[in-house]
Amino acid sequence: MLQGKATWVFNNPPTIISTGTVGGPFEEKGNIADDFDLFFSDQWMEEKSFEQAHRHLIEEASTIALKKGNVDRENINFFLHGDLINQITPSNFAARELKIPYLGLFSACATSMEGLALSSLLVSEGNANYVLTGTASHTNAAERQFRYPNEYGSQKPDTSQRTVTGAGVALLAKNGNGPKVTSATIGKVMDEGMTDPFNMGGAMAPAAFDTIKQHFLDRNIDESYYDLIVTGDLAKYGRMICLDLFSKNQQPITEDKFQDCGLMIYKKEQSVFAGASGPACSAVVTYGHLLKKLKNKEYKRILVVATGALLSPLTVQQKQSIPCVAHAVSIENIN
Repeated sequence: MLQGKATWVFNNPPTIISTGTVGGPFEEKGNIADDFDLFFSDQWMEEKSFEQAHRHLIEEASTIALKKGNVDRENINFFLHGDLINQITPSNFAARELKIPYLGLFSACATSMEGLALSSLLVSEGNANYVLTGTASHTNAAERQFRYPNEYGSQKPDTSQRTVTGAGVALLAKNGNGPKVTSATIGKVMDEGMTDPFNMGGAMAPAAFDTIKQHFLDRNIDESYYDLIVTGDLAKYGRMICLDLFSKNQQPITEDKFQDCGLMIYKKEQSVFAGASGPACSAVVTYGHLLKKLKNKEYKRILVVATGALLSPLTVQQKQSIPCVAHAVSIENIN
């Protein structure tokens, strides 16, 4: 099961039998709109606050995944979920409504692959028959907690990114049809001393590089094994830094094969500065867009490396640096 230092290779790889992806009005105008299950026409989603709208996203994506997977809620063993908001309250309140045994997670924007890795471990080892896992974010809720409310209209630098309003959920089973989760590499926390909360991509790039490098080492493979290696939300500048790190370490990686969810979700004409971010960024791109390509046999093997900046408003105010983490999960079509 454990291969190398930090990688689980699943002897009984679980199947992603269904997914649910939902987004907001801005995401509906984006580059991969056809790969979502549902959009909301406004940011409030008929709720009284943005945080409650955030919870609504989770509930809708979960309901869709269960319906598509044709599995009753009562048969789900565990629900693994997380988000960015204080004490992951949107996830907690959604879990209250779902009434599924719940494990709350926090790896910031790396939570999507943390959840998929742990869920796969549960299923592969025979500790669950069905697990529901995912993450979500809401641009208005995240911005007013971590930076400035969007209504404030503050100026942002080119390195900043837009938090995705959306939720992505996957339903895993020990049997069934669909792409399978074959391995997961758990990243370690990296901190290169960056303190700018408007440059998440730059802060997270070293963690992405380290986890990918460890994944290759543990599995004794290189980039040629995968059709696509995609990071969570390094966006424009973080992706450039990560590519440079591979080059400087004499492990150059093909630019066309190395993509980023933060650069895939929105169109170029949408004003998102360096790209997209938020836990939902990697979740909706993976569980919507990329899973569709796997099912259509456009890809055989992909490696998804979700990246997270583990900062808080308090640590920023205290002028602390930004620790980051990245978790990698391989998803494959196995005949």
